[in-house]
Amino acid sequence: MGEKIIWTNGCFDVLHRGHIELFKYAKSLGGKLYVGIDSDKKVKLDKGDSRPINNAKDRKFTLESIKYIEEVIIFNTTEDLEEVISLIQPDIMVIGSDWKGKTVVGEQHAKKLIFFDRIGDYSTTNILKNK
Repeated sequence: MGEKIIWTNGCFDVLHRGHIELFKYAKSLGGKLYVGIDSDKKVKLDKGDSRPINNAKDRKFTLESIKYIEEVIIFNTTEDLEEVISLIQPDIMVIGSDWKGKTVVGEQHAKKLIFFDRIGDYSTTNILKNK
């Protein structure tokens, strides 16, 4: 019996403590943590022309340097995300609690979905507002 596969995904453009707490928690569930990140094109489409601040290559490099993360996968579309999750078949998906009550892409491919509550006021949006 192998290790559990844990999955989370997001933009992870400007890393902050809330992101690290998410990765730490997900890893604590006992397995290999895989992180999906939006491509630059998808971030721009979802967040506007001023984003991303950091390009996908740099975000991937930074995330892969975090000890909790096993691998980082870049996806371009919601369909790509669905396909990656389908292939990985995670035991657990950890998603921000702001997604409660919304459609979580790929959740049907995971054995369990866990919502992670935001830590304090940490958010990329808040960081960018205060710069």
